Amino acid sequence: MTDVITSDTVASVSLNDADKDPAAFSNELGHSFVEYGFAIIRDHGIPQHLIDRAEEMSKQFFALPDEVKKKYLIPGTGGARGYTAFGVETAKGADAFDLKEFWHVGRELPAGHKFRDVMADNVWPDEIPGFKDTFLALYSAFDEAGLKILRAIARFLKVDEEYFTDTVRDGNSVMRLLHYPAQKEPTGSHIRAGAHEDINTITLLLGAEEAGLELKTKDGRWIPVSPKAGELVINIGDMLQRLTNGYLRSTSHRVVNPAPDRASHARYSMPFFLHFRPDFVIEALPGTVPAGEQAKWPPISSHEYLQERLREIKLK
Repeated sequence: MTDVITSDTVASVSLNDADKDPAAFSNELGHSFVEYGFAIIRDHGIPQHLIDRAEEMSKQFFALPDEVKKKYLIPGTGGARGYTAFGVETAKGADAFDLKEFWHVGRELPAGHKFRDVMADNVWPDEIPGFKDTFLALYSAFDEAGLKILRAIARFLKVDEEYFTDTVRDGNSVMRLLHYPAQKEPTGSHIRAGAHEDINTITLLLGAEEAGLELKTKDGRWIPVSPKAGELVINIGDMLQRLTNGYLRSTSHRVVNPAPDRASHARYSMPFFLHFRPDFVIEALPGTVPAGEQAKWPPISSHEYLQERLREIKLK
């Protein structure tokens, strides 16, 4: 009889081990990304007091009246900054929109920076004191943790440990504050987040302890991803999948609706979509394309690929 695969087979590792035993850490993380596209990381270095403050401010924002939140809708930006209302984002190929609303924080760039034409200024809600300082601090902490994980991925791929440092410097990374409202009536074909793959390089997700996150295995089964409080869920995005010619998996995942006894509970989470810089050209790394074969995908810039995918999910 075949054993049932559970989320326990997704690697769960401590980021402290990246310094203690770099090779073992990279191998465990990398093999989890090859098989599942996901891993869980503890001891990630993002201060718990900062996480707690950010979570409370996120709840305060989403509790504001709709007419207040909609002041921060920015037409024509694909939701890159500020607020995106409930019922807008739709998984690629799906007809039913997701049951969520969200807020985006991007990278702060100085005047005259070469990427200002493709990376908009942030907007900040006036109604919540300290919101800007809190989320800029969290953005920076996510950035730092992400680079440590990318160094481990570089070791696993047998490229220079600092390979990714320049590729993500001034990257178009986005932090998303997510609110999946409580469900008080049938939702039809809609679920909290339809099956999708992430667009970016890697995603770092906080606040996924409330059940619902599932990934799709290679043989087509859905299994839960169940981190403990304060742990980071990490998954590979399409950009890194393209860069590794499919070796690291950008896995389909979704957020299913709650069980009846949890339907009255809203779900909150904070993913950080770590991106390459806009002018980085994504093409298969040397050694990832078998001799005599062509790469699975043609070269494309990070910015061009992002725009293509945003149109597919109806944000542009």
